[in-house]
Amino acid sequence: MEMRKYRTAMILVIGILVAIMLWQSFSQPSVSDLKGGFTEVAFYRNENNTGPVVRVYIVTVADPESAEMEAYGNYMLHTKFGNTKVYFFPEGSPTPTDVSGGDVNFSSEFNSSYIAKYEKNASGLVVFEKKN
Repeated sequence: MEMRKYRTAMILVIGILVAIMLWQSFSQPSVSDLKGGFTEVAFYRNENNTGPVVRVYIVTVADPESAEMEAYGNYMLHTKFGNTKVYFFPEGSPTPTDVSGGDVNFSSEFNSSYIAKYEKNASGLVVFEKKN
Protein backbone atom coordinates (compact mmCIF):
# COMPACT_ATOMS: atom_id res chain seq x y z
CA MET A 1 0.00 0.00 0.00
CA GLU A 2 2.86 2.36 0.90
CA MET A 3 4.51 1.75 -2.50
CA ARG A 4 1.29 2.62 -4.30
CA LYS A 5 1.04 6.03 -2.59
CA TYR A 6 4.68 6.78 -3.44
CA ARG A 7 4.13 5.82 -7.08
CA THR A 8 0.99 7.94 -7.36
CA ALA A 9 2.76 10.91 -5.79
CA MET A 10 5.71 10.56 -8.19
CA ILE A 11 3.41 10.36 -11.23
CA LEU A 12 1.57 13.47 -10.01
CA VAL A 13 4.82 15.41 -9.46
CA ILE A 14 6.17 14.41 -12.88
CA GLY A 15 2.87 15.36 -14.52
CA ILE A 16 2.93 18.79 -12.88
CA LEU A 17 6.56 19.37 -13.94
CA VAL A 18 5.79 18.38 -17.55
CA ALA A 19 2.76 20.70 -17.59
CA ILE A 20 4.86 23.62 -16.28
CA MET A 21 7.59 23.01 -18.88
CA LEU A 22 5.06 22.85 -21.71
CA TRP A 23 3.29 26.00 -20.54
CA GLN A 24 6.58 27.91 -20.36
CA SER A 25 7.67 26.63 -23.77
CA PHE A 26 4.51 27.81 -25.49
CA SER A 27 4.12 31.11 -23.64
CA GLN A 28 7.45 32.64 -24.69
CA PRO A 29 7.25 36.13 -26.24
CA SER A 30 7.58 36.33 -30.01
CA VAL A 31 7.67 38.84 -32.86
CA SER A 32 3.87 39.06 -32.87
CA ASP A 33 3.97 40.38 -29.28
CA LEU A 34 6.04 43.44 -30.24
CA LYS A 35 4.51 46.90 -30.70
CA GLY A 36 4.62 48.43 -34.16
CA GLY A 37 2.71 46.17 -36.55
CA PHE A 38 5.53 44.43 -38.44
CA THR A 39 5.07 42.71 -41.80
CA GLU A 40 7.90 40.90 -43.59
CA VAL A 41 7.83 41.92 -47.26
CA ALA A 42 10.99 40.36 -48.71
CA PHE A 43 13.74 38.02 -47.59
CA TYR A 44 17.12 36.94 -48.96
CA ARG A 45 19.40 34.12 -47.79
CA ASN A 46 22.47 33.05 -49.66
CA GLU A 47 22.82 29.39 -50.54
CA ASN A 48 26.29 29.06 -49.06
CA ASN A 49 26.07 26.57 -46.21
CA THR A 50 29.83 26.16 -45.83
CA GLY A 51 30.70 29.81 -45.34
CA PRO A 52 29.02 32.80 -43.76
CA VAL A 53 25.24 32.78 -44.06
CA VAL A 54 23.84 36.15 -45.14
CA ARG A 55 20.22 37.04 -44.36
CA VAL A 56 18.47 40.26 -45.42
CA TYR A 57 14.92 41.11 -44.35
CA ILE A 58 12.68 43.90 -45.64
CA VAL A 59 9.98 44.74 -43.10
CA THR A 60 7.17 47.30 -43.07
CA VAL A 61 6.12 49.00 -39.84
CA ALA A 62 2.54 50.18 -39.26
CA ASP A 63 3.39 52.44 -36.29
CA PRO A 64 7.02 53.65 -36.53
CA GLU A 65 6.72 55.90 -33.45
CA SER A 66 6.08 53.08 -30.98
CA ALA A 67 7.69 50.24 -32.94
CA GLU A 68 10.17 48.02 -31.13
CA MET A 69 12.45 47.69 -34.15
CA GLU A 70 15.65 46.71 -32.38
CA ALA A 71 13.80 43.97 -30.48
CA TYR A 72 12.37 42.76 -33.80
CA GLY A 73 15.88 42.52 -35.23
CA ASN A 74 17.02 40.54 -32.20
CA TYR A 75 14.30 37.96 -32.92
CA MET A 76 15.52 37.34 -36.47
CA LEU A 77 17.61 34.26 -37.22
CA HIS A 78 21.36 34.70 -37.01
CA THR A 79 24.08 32.17 -37.74
CA LYS A 80 27.47 32.19 -36.06
CA PHE A 81 29.94 33.88 -38.43
CA GLY A 82 26.98 35.04 -40.56
CA ASN A 83 25.40 38.43 -41.12
CA THR A 84 21.77 39.44 -40.59
CA LYS A 85 20.33 42.75 -41.80
CA VAL A 86 16.80 44.06 -41.31
CA TYR A 87 15.59 47.18 -43.13
CA PHE A 88 12.45 48.86 -41.75
CA PHE A 89 10.10 50.82 -44.03
CA PRO A 90 6.94 52.70 -43.05
CA GLU A 91 3.80 50.86 -44.11
CA GLY A 92 2.44 52.23 -47.40
CA SER A 93 5.78 53.58 -48.60
CA PRO A 94 7.63 52.13 -51.60
CA THR A 95 9.53 49.01 -50.50
CA PRO A 96 11.90 46.77 -52.42
CA THR A 97 10.75 43.26 -53.28
CA ASP A 98 13.99 42.24 -55.01
CA VAL A 99 16.65 41.77 -52.33
CA SER A 100 20.23 40.53 -52.66
CA GLY A 101 23.26 39.91 -50.45
CA GLY A 102 26.46 41.94 -50.31
CA ASP A 103 26.98 45.58 -49.42
CA VAL A 104 24.10 46.85 -51.57
CA ASN A 105 20.95 44.90 -50.74
CA PHE A 106 18.37 46.63 -52.93
CA SER A 107 17.99 49.33 -55.56
CA SER A 108 19.29 52.76 -54.50
CA GLU A 109 15.90 54.35 -55.20
CA PHE A 110 14.68 52.92 -51.86
CA ASN A 111 17.57 54.30 -49.77
CA SER A 112 15.62 57.39 -48.78
CA SER A 113 12.53 55.36 -47.83
CA TYR A 114 13.79 53.13 -45.04
CA ILE A 115 13.49 54.47 -41.50
CA ALA A 116 15.87 52.14 -39.64
CA LYS A 117 18.44 49.44 -40.21
CA TYR A 118 19.41 46.60 -37.88
CA GLU A 119 22.57 44.60 -38.51
CA LYS A 120 24.16 41.76 -36.58
CA ASN A 121 27.60 40.91 -37.95
CA ALA A 122 29.73 37.77 -37.88
CA SER A 123 31.13 38.48 -34.42
CA GLY A 124 27.64 39.07 -32.96
CA LEU A 125 27.98 42.85 -32.77
CA VAL A 126 24.61 44.58 -33.19
CA VAL A 127 24.34 47.96 -34.92
CA PHE A 128 20.93 49.63 -34.94
CA GLU A 129 20.65 52.89 -36.89
CA LYS A 130 17.44 54.87 -36.87
CA LYS A 131 17.06 57.69 -39.39
CA ASN A 132 15.72 61.04 -38.22
